[in-house]
Amino acid sequence: MKHRVFFRPAAEQDLIELYAYIAADSGLVRAGGFIDRIEAACLQLEIFPERGRLREELAPGIRILGFERRVTIAFRVQGDQVEILRIFYGGRDFETALSEER
Repeated sequence: MKHRVFFRPAAEQDLIELYAYIAADSGLVRAGGFIDRIEAACLQLEIFPERGRLREELAPGIRILGFERRVTIAFRVQGDQVEILRIFYGGRDFETALSEER
């Protein structure tokens, strides 16, 4: 069964900010390619939504998935939907951020 993957506004904003950060440092092409790969990894959750590590201590149903050693994707599976909550880049304290959003 395929799940519907959607991005919460905070996750979309995370991607916009990450794109701007990488574009300023490494150029538009590199930034676009990196964001495309992150989005593709998120969309793969439609087939395998239970990947990642369950982190109930942060919030109910939260799963964490690492991507290319620098990105942490926080998401939740609810029924036939996968909700991408946040996307954290390089060393950001995702545990505190997710706990505070509860």
